Amino acid sequence: MNVCKEMEAGEILNPHKTEAPLFHALLYGDKTATAKLSKRLSCAIKHLPLRVQFEYEHNTEKAIEAGVTKDPTLVLDGEIFLEGLPQAEQISEAFEKRLEREV
Repeated sequence: MNVCKEMEAGEILNPHKTEAPLFHALLYGDKTATAKLSKRLSCAIKHLPLRVQFEYEHNTEKAIEAGVTKDPTLVLDGEIFLEGLPQAEQISEAFEKRLEREV
């Protein structure tokens, strides 16, 4: 399995973990920033019991309408979840806390 890579639009990280919750990730920002964030996400959360489907929005007006103020921003299931380019450890911790809420 290829890990630590830029995720394609519509692609699901950990698709084989069919019992795990599926989160919908919408990455706002320019193409370079969202590519970096998606690659960092794929590395930081691949070990967790979850699946994440990736989508991208590069339109600044749509980002503003969604309340996004930083480039890049990860909106997870409709909620602003991560802003900027956090370190992998911060990403893992944020998703671990989110998984605890799911239980």
